[in-house]
Amino acid sequence: MTAPAYPLRDGNSIPAIGLGTYGLNEQTGIEAIVSAIADGYRLLDTAYNYGNEDVVGEAVRRTDVDRSDLVITTKLPGRHHGFDETLASFEESRSRLDLDWVDLYLIHWPNPRIDKYVDAWRAMIRLREKGLVRSIGVSNFTAAMLDRLERETSVVPVVNQVELHPYFPQDELRAYHEEHDIRTESWSPLAKRSELLEEGVIREIAAAHSVSPAQVVLRWHVELGAVPIPKSSDAARRRENFDVFSFSLDRAEVAAISGLARGRLGDADPDTYEEF
Repeated sequence: MTAPAYPLRDGNSIPAIGLGTYGLNEQTGIEAIVSAIADGYRLLDTAYNYGNEDVVGEAVRRTDVDRSDLVITTKLPGRHHGFDETLASFEESRSRLDLDWVDLYLIHWPNPRIDKYVDAWRAMIRLREKGLVRSIGVSNFTAAMLDRLERETSVVPVVNQVELHPYFPQDELRAYHEEHDIRTESWSPLAKRSELLEEGVIREIAAAHSVSPAQVVLRWHVELGAVPIPKSSDAARRRENFDVFSFSLDRAEVAAISGLARGRLGDADPDTYEEF
């Protein structure tokens, strides 16, 4: 079984759930990713700063699934913002992945104090025009930053990958994305290192549907139209995370889960946070 897919504004598509690969390293990481692909995952999410692009690339080579059926995402690190720097950084990533093309290339963090993300975006537009990248997007951008990209380059990102979970539903940003035909991707979709999966409302809804609390939360993302990218080194948990398309939540259940909102998990506010 594979996941449904959403169309993107550039004519490409993205699966409705993906595999986060942060922390999947060395031989065990390769085996985990190959196993995940066999279980149906088609969207694989890595980044220059994860240090495992070579692991993802090796897993892609080892799988029997056709390369064109996979959506491989990687991200530009903050220290490589700038036009020429972005082009060079991408070639490093593509070399480690050992791929002819990358399906989705994202600016990892905007780092607005440095103020080079527009130059980086122009380079990403060039990479797309050359066919080295199929789709380009961003991560952790605010509505104001997205407006600036469109104003200065006339090109709107197809994806914005942001912190999103029931504690931080991002209602206003998601509404902006919908208005501008930008697909929302969710990092930390299960609110890692929190008590989210122990919340009474989550457990009650899970019991009502005979599924796990994690499945309820991931289905909540699906109901919102967001693409969750959960990560796990445990094969059974990866399969469970993927199995969220055989049930649905009603509007009252979605609203009850969204009612857990309380804010970000940490201090990663894109207006001030920096990652290089």
